[in-house]
Amino acid sequence: MAGKRQVMMLTINGDDYEMLVSPRQTLLDVIRDQVGLTGTKEGCTTGSCGVCTINNDRGEAVLSCLTPALEWQGKAITTIEGLEVNGELDALQNAFLDYGAVQCGFCTPGVLMSARAVINGSGRPSEEDINDGMAGVLCRCTGHIKVKEAIRNVASYNNKT
Repeated sequence: MAGKRQVMMLTINGDDYEMLVSPRQTLLDVIRDQVGLTGTKEGCTTGSCGVCTINNDRGEAVLSCLTPALEWQGKAITTIEGLEVNGELDALQNAFLDYGAVQCGFCTPGVLMSARAVINGSGRPSEEDINDGMAGVLCRCTGHIKVKEAIRNVASYNNKT
């Protein structure tokens, strides 16, 4: 038995959504297929590549492809679309552009959301914090060197203000 669909409330990027969700649907399915936010990508669907990464309401990285959607009833998440506010890119998005941390772009949303979680977790992350936080995201284009430079830049700026 596939399970009965249930009404679910979820806040995504500050907007409230009410939708019917089956027990088999992942958070990724809901974000992409029901809400229509396609910035969050589907890669491996096994949690190995990190391209589906979003942030929970504490700013932590979550693999949306592994997470049953119904576990998020009444909670809040941020997707890549939520980093931009009022037409202004997030400081991290700007740093990725400045440091050339974007190549093909497929993994970029997951990389950015993981990087945002690193900075959210520690205003001034150590190299170990950065390496640990980015370990779950695969990018074959940049090797994370420029990504790490961008993270260090934003973390340094955050600590000057």
